[in-house]
Amino acid sequence: MGKSASEPTKELLYIFGEGKYYHAYHIFGSHIEKRGVRFTVWAPFVKSVSVIGDWNDWTPREGSCLDGGDYLEPFGETGAWTGLLKGPKKGMCYKYLIETEKGKLLYKADPYAIYSQQRPETASIIWDLKYEWDDKDWLLKRKQKDHFREPANIYEVHLGSWRRHYQGDDVSSFLTYRELADTLIPYAKRMGYTHLEILPVMEHPLDASWGYQTTGFFAATSRYGAPEDLMYFIDRCHANNLSVILDWVPGHFCRDAHGLAQFNGHKLYEEMEHPNWGTFKFDFGRGQVRSFLLSSAMFWLEQFHADGLRVDGVSSILYMNFGIEDKKKMRFNKDGSVSDQNAVRFFQDLARMVGEYFPDIYTIAEESTAWPLVTYPPDDGGLGFHYKWDMGWMNDTLRFMRTDFPSRSEFHSLLTFSMMYAFNENFILPLSHDEVVHGKQSLIDRMPGDYWRQFANLRLLALYQMTHPGKKLNFMGNEIAQFIEWREYEELEWFLLDYEAHRKHQNYVKALNYFYKKERALWSNDHDWSGFTWLDADNKDQNILSYIRASAAGKSKLIVALNFGVQTYHGFRIGVPASGIYQEVFNSDCPDYGGSGQLHSKPVKAESIPMHGQPYSIEITIPPVGGTIWKRVGAEKKTGARATAKKVTRKGHK
Repeated sequence: MGKSASEPTKELLYIFGEGKYYHAYHIFGSHIEKRGVRFTVWAPFVKSVSVIGDWNDWTPREGSCLDGGDYLEPFGETGAWTGLLKGPKKGMCYKYLIETEKGKLLYKADPYAIYSQQRPETASIIWDLKYEWDDKDWLLKRKQKDHFREPANIYEVHLGSWRRHYQGDDVSSFLTYRELADTLIPYAKRMGYTHLEILPVMEHPLDASWGYQTTGFFAATSRYGAPEDLMYFIDRCHANNLSVILDWVPGHFCRDAHGLAQFNGHKLYEEMEHPNWGTFKFDFGRGQVRSFLLSSAMFWLEQFHADGLRVDGVSSILYMNFGIEDKKKMRFNKDGSVSDQNAVRFFQDLARMVGEYFPDIYTIAEESTAWPLVTYPPDDGGLGFHYKWDMGWMNDTLRFMRTDFPSRSEFHSLLTFSMMYAFNENFILPLSHDEVVHGKQSLIDRMPGDYWRQFANLRLLALYQMTHPGKKLNFMGNEIAQFIEWREYEELEWFLLDYEAHRKHQNYVKALNYFYKKERALWSNDHDWSGFTWLDADNKDQNILSYIRASAAGKSKLIVALNFGVQTYHGFRIGVPASGIYQEVFNSDCPDYGGSGQLHSKPVKAESIPMHGQPYSIEITIPPVGGTIWKRVGAEKKTGARATAKKVTRKGHK
């Protein structure tokens, strides 16, 4: 009888040890076969490994699996243990019982399990993925698109607190993946977002970790349903033209006893304790660990059709001394550098793997330092990510926006400095979950001034983000101007939409999202200077920024003027690149959005008065604590005999 598809081979385990096996989940874990369930686990240097679960009352039957027992057989010197057990069935719970060299018994969940019990229970569940996908057209279109030239307006979501079921005053329960498909997807589509980014849905024991302290790197959390239910959710996103980005956490794992920590009684998956988070950092120098993590990434791309992976905590992975303050504990390379070269190679391997198997998806680095070449190819010395979160833009912008109006001119450079490096990497501008927790305040609660000015500031922040080069990301709740910080244990304060100011702000965000999608100048040329031109970067006295955004080949251009002060400016002259008629196409001060109504409803004609380095200029109104966007809508209308002659000529051609 030949080998089954899930049975390990010497060749595969050799590749696994080299860190090059990208489909380790094909052999490791539990796999349902005709004659039983095959279990394979990597646990080197232990006395024995058995499987316990529902079929044997959590006590292993004596003897090898070859003789009807529940003890796995070692696979040579590879450290892998494997065996076909006839008692287990789909849906049964199990763990590995590992006897260490010193005789200690460890009860471990399966590192490759694709389904787990819901917390606080910790066992793995025997499962096989059976789902019939309906996104063939989506995947075909994805291959044909250049995501760098497409709009990306990302709605970042924590599934457990976007909405909840409520029974009584304080008792709530999660929406399932399928219920979220019926509620979250229509909402995101109606609001005009293009992407959903989901905080980690990989299994984790503590709700308050938001999924960033993972135990199941192949298991969709059972909080919201079965793995196929998450597949259904992603399938429905694709049917509604929403890309799905999954947060993925290869930097560390939690120390819970049933997880990866001290898996064989010694450090196996871990290199050291993380100094900041009380977790363990992965050992990227071990080939089996690299294969484990690369296979995890592959699993979510291949099996769950994810369109992108946002990689959490990249800085904490790259720097050997990240979070270490004691100089005696710091580590250095021979040349004195502090970069973890094993981690660098891991990210480069990730880039090459993605490029080979899924060249149409994208990886995103949450990298908070000035590490060079994050979004450059590995062959050029880069890490190979497609995008990087622009944490500098975020920090500078939020610092400026919380500054009270009389002092803003002193901090004007906080708004302009980002353009000094805007095209060094392919950036995403994040206003993420990290900025609305742990005492940082919500976005609107940061804003100075009275109630009206707080909302005007928040509208202006959104407009600045949307017109600045780079893709966009906002955390849920930003769009309704939630005043309290995000709390993972309760749903967003949707009742705020009963109040006019919050309802108008949501309408504003929706209108801005649709405007962004419609205007190619805001996204088709995000990553080089041909898409951006300063008009006036230095007008700190009036707190005004003005610039041009241009589409690829410059076919469409938008004139942007943002006023971070409280004065209204009438007859403000601003440079434009061509003659013709210009129309105001967006204004954050519209009364429908809660603004004061300083609009410019009539089109204006460009005059041959050079301004801001441009050959022409127009006079416009700039609203207080707001912004206005203008667009050339036609050539200058001809009058008199010349116009008549042109009209006759056109008629003669018919």
